[in-house]
Amino acid sequence: MSARDRLTDALYGLGWGTVKKLPEPAAVRLGRTIADLAWKQRGKGVKRLESNYARVVPDASPERLAELSRAGMRSYLRYWMESFRLPAWSPERIRNGFDPKDVHHLTDGLASDQGVILALPHLGNWDLAGAWVTTELETPFTTVAERLRPETLYDRFVAYREGLGMEVLPHSGGTAFGTLARRLRDGGLVCLVSDRDLSASGVEVDFFGATARMPAGPALLAQQTGALLLPVTLWYDDSPVMQGRVHPPIEVPESGTRAEKTSVMTQALADAFASGIAEHPEDWHMLQRLWLDDLEPRPSAAGAQDGERP
Repeated sequence: MSARDRLTDALYGLGWGTVKKLPEPAAVRLGRTIADLAWKQRGKGVKRLESNYARVVPDASPERLAELSRAGMRSYLRYWMESFRLPAWSPERIRNGFDPKDVHHLTDGLASDQGVILALPHLGNWDLAGAWVTTELETPFTTVAERLRPETLYDRFVAYREGLGMEVLPHSGGTAFGTLARRLRDGGLVCLVSDRDLSASGVEVDFFGATARMPAGPALLAQQTGALLLPVTLWYDDSPVMQGRVHPPIEVPESGTRAEKTSVMTQALADAFASGIAEHPEDWHMLQRLWLDDLEPRPSAAGAQDGERP
C-alpha cells in the first residue's frame, strides 16, 4: 500500500472513529469549517463542482456560481459528517432524520412483491435515506459499491453500509447484475446511485442540454425482472431533517428493441434527476466530470480522491 493510500485510509478511519463521538452541533460546525476552507483553496474538486453548476444554472453570474459552490461544499461536508455519525445514531434519530414525500410509490411496490429499484443521483445523503428504509420500513435492500483504492477503504465502506442494514455488492466482477436480478425476482429492494456511469458503456442522455452517460443497469433490471423503477431525489433545508421525494414509476415502453427501451427509460430517469437537481443544485455533490465533452480518459483504478464519493 502506498503512503497516499495509507493516509487516505487513516483519514476515513479517523472520521468514523472520532466524528461520530462529537456532539451533533460540534460535528455541524466542524463540517462547515472544513467545507469553507476547501472552498477558499479552490482545488480541482471545487472548480469542477462550480463548472457542473454552471451547466445546471446556465444564467448564473460568476458571483452566483461562487455562492452555489460554497453552499455545495457545505452540503457535501454535511453528507460526510452525517455519514461518519450514522453508525452511532439511534433508530429514533434515523427515523426522524428523513422526511420523504410520496413514499407510497415505494411501499405500494414493496407490498406488490414485484420487486422495486430505487435510483438516485448524488443528491443529499443517500446513506441516510437507506438507513431510514431499513429502520422505518424495516426493509433490507441490496446495493452496489465502487471498488476503492486502497482495498482497506473499500472494506470500511462495505462494513459501514452493512452495519446500516444494506447488502453491498462490488461494482466490478460482473456478478452484481445477476445477484440484483435474483433479489428483485424474489420481491426484494435494490437501491442504486445512477447519475454517473462508471463503466464507460452506459446510455447517452440529454442532461441539462448536453450529452452525459448514465448506467443502463436500472432500466435493464426493470425490463428483465418486471420490478418497479422509481427515481428518488433528496435535498437539505435549514433543519436537521433531510427531505426527499419518491417519483412515480418509470414504465417499460411497450415497443422497441431492448436497447431502445433502455434508452427511453434512462432518459426518463435523467429527467427526474434533473428536476430534483434544478430545484436544489447546491445539494448535488458532483465533484467529477460528467458530461461527455468534459471527460478525460479514465484511469484504470478508481479511488476516493478528487472529490470521489462512493
